[in-house]
Amino acid sequence: MAEQDKVARSASVARKTNETDIKLSFQVDGTGISEIGTDVPFLNHMLDLFTKHGHFDLKVDAKGDIEIDDHHTVEDIGICLGQTLREALGDKRGIKRYASVFVPMDEALAQVVIDISNRPHFEYRAQYPTANVGSFETQLVHEFLWKLALEARITLHVIVHYGQNTHHMIEAVFKALGRAIDEATSIDPRVQGVPSTKGVL
Repeated sequence: MAEQDKVARSASVARKTNETDIKLSFQVDGTGISEIGTDVPFLNHMLDLFTKHGHFDLKVDAKGDIEIDDHHTVEDIGICLGQTLREALGDKRGIKRYASVFVPMDEALAQVVIDISNRPHFEYRAQYPTANVGSFETQLVHEFLWKLALEARITLHVIVHYGQNTHHMIEAVFKALGRAIDEATSIDPRVQGVPSTKGVL
C-alpha cells in the first residue's frame, strides 16, 4: 500500500508482479523534479513533461517484460501513479476539485478536464495519424490514462481536438494532464472542508 505524508501531500508505492517491478514516489506540491527510469523511452519523456508542467516531484524506477511489449509496464505505472495521487490527497480538504486545461503543441490541441470526485470515470476522444511513435504504441496512452483515473478515483476527460503529428498530440495531452491535476489539487483558501455538498469526497 502507498504510504501517505499528509503535510507534504506525497506518497510512495512498490508494486511487483510476474510482469513488472515498479517503485514510484509522487509529491503533489513539488518543484517539477523528475527522476524517471523505465524501459519505455517515450513514456519517460511524457512523464517528465507531466511532472514539469504540473510542478510535481516524481520518481519512477520500473522494469517490465518489454520483450513481449510495453503494455504491462505502461499500464502498471498508470496504476501506481493513480494510487499515489489518491493517497497523497488524503481527505481532499480545501482543494479546488475541478480543472479544465487546454494545451497547444504546435499544430495540435489537447484538452484535459478533471474532477477529483472519488468516482472513477474516463472519457477519451483522440484519433492519431499513426499507430506508433517510434516503438511506442499510441493505444497505450488510453491504457495509462484509464488506469490512472481508476486508481486515483477521479473523473478524467481527455480530448485531442486536432493535430497532424502524433508525437505533438500525445505531448499536449501529458502537458495538459499535469496542469489540470495541478489546478484541481491546489488549495483554495475559500474552501471550508471538502468541496462537496455531501461533506465527503
